[in-house]
Amino acid sequence: MSEITHPEQTKITQAIIKAAVLMLEFGAESILVEQTAQRLGNALGVNSVEMSLIPSAIVLTTLYNNQSVTTTRRVHHKPINMSIVCDVQQMVIEMERTKHDADFVMLTIKDIKPNHYNRWLVVFMVGFACASFSKLQHGDLPAFFITFAVASFAMFVRQELNRKRFLMMITFGITSFIATTLASLVILLNISTTPNIILASSVLLLVPGVPFVNSFLDSFKGYLSMGWGRWLQAILLTIASSSGIVLAMSIFNIKGW
Repeated sequence: MSEITHPEQTKITQAIIKAAVLMLEFGAESILVEQTAQRLGNALGVNSVEMSLIPSAIVLTTLYNNQSVTTTRRVHHKPINMSIVCDVQQMVIEMERTKHDADFVMLTIKDIKPNHYNRWLVVFMVGFACASFSKLQHGDLPAFFITFAVASFAMFVRQELNRKRFLMMITFGITSFIATTLASLVILLNISTTPNIILASSVLLLVPGVPFVNSFLDSFKGYLSMGWGRWLQAILLTIASSSGIVLAMSIFNIKGW
């Protein structure tokens, strides 16, 4: 294998951190990001890859013989999408098998696009999941169908706000307000005998489960700054959702779940 020049190492470093940023932006666990970057560095011929992760940025250094290249990239967190993470890992496996160069990595990453489900399928399944939860909590039959309708509409609102690139906290607050408002109307109209279950079940789509799980896993595996950052993000999203719920309940004078 030929020697790697400094310009070539710089290109390799840029390719590795681009892959790492892409994985971190779409919700990959920190240890997976680091391991993938190291495997990619080995496939591209550098001796080692060292990186530091914080919630808003990645600092990455590649080492080759007596020379090192360090670069930093900012991370802009986006909605969770594991298809992106899987595509990056598949690219790394391909690199390990065939030994492509850094240009192949850059071109492949450029072609990676989120693998979105059909939006109406997502709306239906989220509504059905929330409605099923209401049934598990012994809600009556009207509660099942009302929860399905309210949660489905709330998911549609959330999708529209995401399309318009609202801040995630604002999206969660508005969505929870609309969902609770619609559920509160049911209480005022006295349609169901279990209205409190409708209130609780209609906002389940806003539970930030992945950030909470990732924060625990990152902290448990030694990535404390990432763990705290993701935990705080999840807490802020929870506060935003709670604020929308409380505001709607205050307007309609609903006393609680």
